[in-house]
Amino acid sequence: MTTSRVIGLVAGREFTTRVRSKSFVISTLLILAVMAAYVVLFTVIGKGTTAKVGLTGQATAMAQPLTAAAEHLGKTVQISTVDNEADGVQQVRDGKLDLLVKGPLGAPTAVFKSTVDPALQNALEQQVRAQALQALLAQIQQPASVLNPVLNAKVTLDQLEPPDPDQGPRIAVSLITGIVLVISIITFGTAVAQGVVEEKSSRVVEILLATIRPWQLLAGKILGIGAVGLIQVLVIAGVGLVLARTSGVVDLPTVTVGTVLAALGWYVLGFFLYAALLGAAGSLVSRQEELQSAVTPVTLLPTIGFVVGVNLLIPNPTNTISTVLSMVPLFTPTLLPARIALGVAPPWQIALAVALMIASIAVVTWLAGRIYRNAVLQTGGRVRLLDALRSS
Repeated sequence: MTTSRVIGLVAGREFTTRVRSKSFVISTLLILAVMAAYVVLFTVIGKGTTAKVGLTGQATAMAQPLTAAAEHLGKTVQISTVDNEADGVQQVRDGKLDLLVKGPLGAPTAVFKSTVDPALQNALEQQVRAQALQALLAQIQQPASVLNPVLNAKVTLDQLEPPDPDQGPRIAVSLITGIVLVISIITFGTAVAQGVVEEKSSRVVEILLATIRPWQLLAGKILGIGAVGLIQVLVIAGVGLVLARTSGVVDLPTVTVGTVLAALGWYVLGFFLYAALLGAAGSLVSRQEELQSAVTPVTLLPTIGFVVGVNLLIPNPTNTISTVLSMVPLFTPTLLPARIALGVAPPWQIALAVALMIASIAVVTWLAGRIYRNAVLQTGGRVRLLDALRSS
């Protein structure tokens, strides 16, 4: 058989076995369930951002000015009139009202359950001060226009750059993209290592290598498991986009679809790089109990790179450290997509990163193939990395 045929058979076997496994189905459904719960939670929280305010007695006269003052402070209020003060207090206790305002206009009392929104409190205090000023002007028989210089006094704002309306959604998309890529690359890359150890410990690999070459077996395993991971990422991305657009939880920028498609490409590159490393790491051990210690140094790399890079990206998207880290192939797959989502990665950096990734994959695959070939048939104990590299 031709090389492509052999690799295709191995990849097909891995793909069929993994995609039909309960673990794949359960993990995919669990991720989708968490996403749906997240959307429902924030939809409910979003609906609760409107403050419910009840007015009773003389306080009913401040309905319109209180609404206007609250909206000026960025708070939406729903005003209702309460005929009975005791009934209004009970509504606050039951959570039907966030605030009950009662008493005279000049010195009202605000009843709340345990905490009060600072913006709502500020709006109410503005109305009380306005009522006090009007009363003072009436006493000294002065028209309200004398306060115009005071009321109209304000700071002049000189804006150097217009705000980016997509900045918030871009940050959310960059974080979600990076997290999904980190989890997927580590999960399915580790699956490659687990498969290697399973075949090695059961001596199945000895039968397989009697008919095919070691690098063909490793390449087919990586391709098959990588295809399963890509399907899961596609499902997560597709459902996530639909939920985000239909629920309105995140006001997605127009570049989101392109960002997600680009992230899929970075997943493929990142998976090939880390799967080769993890496959080689798996060939160094003979038992599943030893696998964790062998793969941990590799799996920590994308996590550390993403956490460090993103913590620097959010306060300053153009910082030098994140820019440099995103060009390092081991960190590129999980960090550069975040910079692309934030709109701070110029095309030349993206092109350079792709070139570096492809070159790194070629080198790492060659090294991993050598380690795998020299270590996969050695059983009975852990193989030292230097010994695997030196063996003929």
